[in-house]
Amino acid sequence: MLCSLLQERDCEKQRAQEQTKRADDLHVENLRLQVELARYKKWYYGPRADRLAASGDLAQVLLDFAEELEQKPICPDDVPPQTEPEYELRRVKRRKGRRHLANFENLPATTQVYELSAEQRACPCCGLERKEIGAEESWQIEYIPGRFERIQHVRKKYACAKCEGAGESPQIEVAARAEAAIEKGLAGPGLLAYIVTSKFADYLPLYRLEDIFTRQGFEISRATQSVWCGDVADLVEPLYERMAARVRASHVVATDDTILPMLSMGKTQPARMWVYVGDATNPYHVFDFTLNRGRDGPKHFLKDYQQVLLADAYGGYNGVVAGNAITRAGCWSHARRKFVDAEKAAPEIAREAVAFLRTLYAVEKQAQEASVAERFELRQAKSLPVLTELRHRLLAWKEQLLPKHPMAEAVNYTLGQWTELNVFCKDGAVPIDNNMSEREMKRVVLNRKNSLFVGNPRGGRTAAILASLTSTCRRHEIDPQRYLTQLLVNLPSWPARDLDAWLPDQWKLRQAARLATLQDTAITDS
Repeated sequence: MLCSLLQERDCEKQRAQEQTKRADDLHVENLRLQVELARYKKWYYGPRADRLAASGDLAQVLLDFAEELEQKPICPDDVPPQTEPEYELRRVKRRKGRRHLANFENLPATTQVYELSAEQRACPCCGLERKEIGAEESWQIEYIPGRFERIQHVRKKYACAKCEGAGESPQIEVAARAEAAIEKGLAGPGLLAYIVTSKFADYLPLYRLEDIFTRQGFEISRATQSVWCGDVADLVEPLYERMAARVRASHVVATDDTILPMLSMGKTQPARMWVYVGDATNPYHVFDFTLNRGRDGPKHFLKDYQQVLLADAYGGYNGVVAGNAITRAGCWSHARRKFVDAEKAAPEIAREAVAFLRTLYAVEKQAQEASVAERFELRQAKSLPVLTELRHRLLAWKEQLLPKHPMAEAVNYTLGQWTELNVFCKDGAVPIDNNMSEREMKRVVLNRKNSLFVGNPRGGRTAAILASLTSTCRRHEIDPQRYLTQLLVNLPSWPARDLDAWLPDQWKLRQAARLATLQDTAITDS
């Protein structure tokens, strides 16, 4: 009898535990679905910034309170008597005409003069001709669409008539011309630069460029444009390799990757495009195309690199940094995003975690203009105590959350990356996040959205080389079309030992020095 009661009690206890576990699992699954739904809603309808929804709710509450307060009647007794108004509402009048336009004075000017005819100059009263007493001036900005030109290159040939008359070799020689960017190609450097800039800086797919060219009176098929882009990439590849070598000489290299589909049998293949961002000493953005997301891609690119690699938590980087002197740094933006995405499951924890990170970013804003040594001292004094307190809170949250809770995933992510996330406090040159490389990945996504895919590995390599040049131009605020035009004119005959002169930052310095010289000459002549 006693044994049966004990067995029945154990069975009831086991059933209660199973029901509790089932309820916990259902609760966690419900939270996971809510978090996933909130994430999809944010992707489609919400802001891109990683902000907590609670802050938006507070703003909406304040707005509703203000509207209700405005609708309430004002009691005369609540208004203090005033002899003179403390302030005066002024209606701002919008000035008509031309607003402030950047570089307006630097535009080339064409003057059009309008005069009265001889009949119109006659005075309607006395009939005498009226004299000019002045003029009214006004400005208008006009846009002249691009146009195609044919440039004929005529190379004169010379021969020796005396030698030819004597039956000997006439010693024929042809006048030399500058080497073309594409040997025996019809495209000039300006046209090639325009196609590359439109494709890899403005993200226009080649079929749209084909339509634009057709409207301008000369059709160039997208297949021809694609071949030309590949030829340009072959020409500038030594410069690309030089930029890659300079990036590998950086103290800190930031990297990220995204999918770049490539045509394959049946369906596209999920190839990858990687970006490697150099530091201030080596200010270049270098892209690399690989057929998959394996660690062999970054491991090959970062050969012999032994300093700091700033990246997200992708496990493939573990094989890159293992067994060498590379220090791996983590990204606090990724950690913050985990807490923001899981806010629906645990709002209080999300608010507290984001408050800690907001304090860290406030320190970074304070140290934005500081030197590396000053930034290190500031982080040690202000950021390190915040990180210590945050770790205590993370461990406490881990104990109170179920293992599969959505917020537990954010907590475990941060604790799992804790060593990497603390690197920025040990080195003043390391950024707190990896946003610099993520911004470049967004540009790849824009190109992918418009162009859909690359045709083959050579097309991926072409995209990596040309995107590296246009992205680096953007970093230095250089007009990529002007830079590429001069590059394609000079690079075919440029000595390889002086290739550094055509790095985008060096080209910009040379252009600035040339402009300063011209200005000094103009001042001297005047």
